[in-house]
Amino acid sequence: MKPLAWLVPLAVAAWLLPYGLGGYAIHVADVAIIFAILAIGLGLTMGVAGQINLAQVAFFGVGAYTVAILTTQAGFGFWTAAALALLVAVVFGVLVGIPALRMQSHYLGIVTLGLALAFTNWVTNAHIAGRAEGISDIPVPPMFGIDLSSGYLFYYVELIVFALALAFALLVTRSPLGRRLRAMRDDDLAAGALGAEIPLLRMTAFVLSGLYGGLAGVLYAGLIRFVAPESFNIANMFLLLAMVIIGGRSSILGCVVGAVALALVREALLDASGYAQLGYGLVVVLVVVFAPKGLAGLPGQLRSLLRKRGGGSRAQLGPFRPYDAAPASSEEVALEVREVTKRFKGLVALDRVSLTVPTGEIRGIVGPNGSGKTTLFNVISGFYDPTQGSVLLGGRDVTGLAPYRLSQRGVARTFQNLRLFEDLSVRENILLGLDRTRTSWIWRYPGLPWKVLGYERALHRRAEELIERFGLTEVADAEPRSLPYGIQRRIELARAMAMSPSLLLLDEPAAGMNGEEVRRLAEIVRSIRDSGVTVIIIEHNMGLVMSLCDQVTVLSSGKVIADGQPADVAVHPDVVAAYLGDSMDAPTEAAVEEATR
Repeated sequence: MKPLAWLVPLAVAAWLLPYGLGGYAIHVADVAIIFAILAIGLGLTMGVAGQINLAQVAFFGVGAYTVAILTTQAGFGFWTAAALALLVAVVFGVLVGIPALRMQSHYLGIVTLGLALAFTNWVTNAHIAGRAEGISDIPVPPMFGIDLSSGYLFYYVELIVFALALAFALLVTRSPLGRRLRAMRDDDLAAGALGAEIPLLRMTAFVLSGLYGGLAGVLYAGLIRFVAPESFNIANMFLLLAMVIIGGRSSILGCVVGAVALALVREALLDASGYAQLGYGLVVVLVVVFAPKGLAGLPGQLRSLLRKRGGGSRAQLGPFRPYDAAPASSEEVALEVREVTKRFKGLVALDRVSLTVPTGEIRGIVGPNGSGKTTLFNVISGFYDPTQGSVLLGGRDVTGLAPYRLSQRGVARTFQNLRLFEDLSVRENILLGLDRTRTSWIWRYPGLPWKVLGYERALHRRAEELIERFGLTEVADAEPRSLPYGIQRRIELARAMAMSPSLLLLDEPAAGMNGEEVRRLAEIVRSIRDSGVTVIIIEHNMGLVMSLCDQVTVLSSGKVIADGQPADVAVHPDVVAAYLGDSMDAPTEAAVEEATR
């Protein structure tokens, strides 16, 4: 709430600003607000959602040109044309976002830049768009008899629209949708495993970008009443990009600050525009190198530096509070894998693997490195489609379902290499697991924002309960990257349980843990099983496997070579042969007896 409290005096100052400005200065302020709205849209796409978008200036142009064409050539009123312009800009956003479904990184940047260039080329040569001369004589927007040809009065229209646009962007970023967009930015695989519908989220990011670009274009057409290609060229796109990077692309308020500041600096350097472009580029490079989170990230960087100099505080885990035992389930089989084969070109990672896991069991999956254990998990959780065979969950065929669909059916997992969202706090990681809404829920953001806020408060209450259960209270507001490895493993397990799964897949959860941490892990996993969750665990710690698992399946070279009780499997001749020469020695009968006491 602290950042929002600062908005009150800023809003009062913005409302009184025209009383101290001359005619030209108020025009500069009007243009700065338009760029601030553009920067919000670009910040949502690039900073929050992590989608490289160099077509924001094209969305801007689509909005402005649609208003110009409809009012001057089709006879539409300004506000009717404005509503249609927003719709056209959103549709254009969808079209630009389609490549994001198949490519990412610099490839997406090249494609969106090409689309922006194509738009500029079209308006320069199309007769309907006025060619290089542009379109003039756009009518003054009517508003209850108020003369909006005055830059002073139009400023207040812009200010109100900007306030609404900013409030909506803050609602998005501080809610379940914003967390999912940021999770997709940080790690789309882990986000998908938590139920995030990645394709729809990518399209949502470009829809928001198109909406804000179109809105800025409408205001620009109403303010200038003239549109021409040079207003929507690539130079302005890179200026906008500089605004967002300097302000802080992952912070909406930072984007606004960067946009306003750079718009004023640009005006001050109007007589030295060539040197100004060079200066913008130099500042962007310096920001990327020394302050990657922009101006908005500087306070956090300073706090981190002070903590390091002060020695910081040692993070401590609290005790785990066990789950209540659940009655035995009537469902007999939680998971069935039937004759699954997975080939990667010439490599057979899984060779006709079959597996049946009863409900309420802790099943161990062991085997030498490269035996196909994680590949099997990836097939079960939807990251890989099997070459042949099928996967059944609770008796229903789920073969080939996307990770987010399996998540919605009760499958949760951890990863061999930690996949926590490093730029989100521990609490936000937990909140991501708790959120079970679909992306289609987005219509509530503009339509029923109070419902969104109510749902967010309910999520926070549930998150506090889970944080306390897993002993994470002291580290709830920390970023995972700042915490010891053992605590990060506990966070990942808590996040998985936040999904209320029926099947939990643990991929080497004891890796890197000391003896005491392994003992605590075993207690947690047993409690999870007792709560009614079926657990499958991949692990190299044979002492943990033998003492924890009800049944063990052994893989070697992609095949099941043994399956049964831990004591029987450990001395199976094929298992012993598979481990000969491997870094993990096969346990002796005496070791098995000691581990299972």
